[in-house]
Amino acid sequence: MQQQHSRHIGPIALMLTGLGSIIGSGWLFGAAHAAQIAGPAAIVAWIVGMVIILSIALSYAELGAMFPESGGMVRYARYSHGSLLGFIAAWANWIAIVSVIPIEAEASVQYMSTWPYPWAQNLYHNGELSTVGLSFAAVLVIAYFLLNYWGVKLFAKANSAITIFKVIVPAVTVGALIYSGFHSENLNNPAMGGFAPFGWASVMTAVATSGIVFSFNGFQSPINLAGEARNPGKSVPFGVVGSILLAAVIYVALQVAFLGALSPSELAHGWKGLDFSSPFAQLAMALGLNWLMMTLYFDAFVSPSGTGATYMASTSRMIYGMQRNGTMPEIFGRIHPL
Repeated sequence: MQQQHSRHIGPIALMLTGLGSIIGSGWLFGAAHAAQIAGPAAIVAWIVGMVIILSIALSYAELGAMFPESGGMVRYARYSHGSLLGFIAAWANWIAIVSVIPIEAEASVQYMSTWPYPWAQNLYHNGELSTVGLSFAAVLVIAYFLLNYWGVKLFAKANSAITIFKVIVPAVTVGALIYSGFHSENLNNPAMGGFAPFGWASVMTAVATSGIVFSFNGFQSPINLAGEARNPGKSVPFGVVGSILLAAVIYVALQVAFLGALSPSELAHGWKGLDFSSPFAQLAMALGLNWLMMTLYFDAFVSPSGTGATYMASTSRMIYGMQRNGTMPEIFGRIHPL
């Protein structure tokens, strides 16, 4: 007989799990990439991206409420289309999600290499991690594992704390950039082509190619953790929809703040001429906000690690779900009594 998961995750913690998966390091670059493609109309692109993902997520939210199972994302295709398609869909989904974990660890170490310390600068050379950097990334992956291994309560508390920090930093960034000097004329400058200088088709291009859609993709985590959610009929939809809506507010605010913080010199070559390797950090430096720049560099390490830990939790539940599908050995369906 299968042991059942204890239901320790409340609706707020579940929503923060989704928000922690959604908000990684992408927000540090997405606003600049979208502005290059669509100009000020990039604001609309984030809203369109949110609507697209929300239309998909609502279906999964309903399934998660009806069938609150650990690793639900690998179970539903089997229910609807049978064992063969369920097997293919489950493995494809799991491989896509599990590959994010080492990527986020590598991203954390890469961002750490920008810290103004000699030891940090030895972590990344010539476009790839050094031996020391790879070792550090491996330690981070082990840390993600241990955070999950020591219990779902610890994971939920740690994830909530990290996610709150990941939300506070963008909020502070928005406030600091707007307070330091907001050029409202950038949002609809006739000399720059107005609000949509490249036409409305560029909005859809930005949605697809600037990382906007992928910036919302972490909504799957609350569904995979539904088996451990209290009152899943209400908490799963709340977690999925709430995390997407909150992320959309943060992304739109960041886009507006980025557009308004650009000086005339930075727009001298038009929207397509924007050239930033670390957009918000460079804007903070240009505005003399050194404290914000250092905060952003630290957040660029914390955000990927928080996402990596959340995806570790999600993929482990997916393995459990695949065992219940009958496509993994029985040992992967055993649950520790604690």
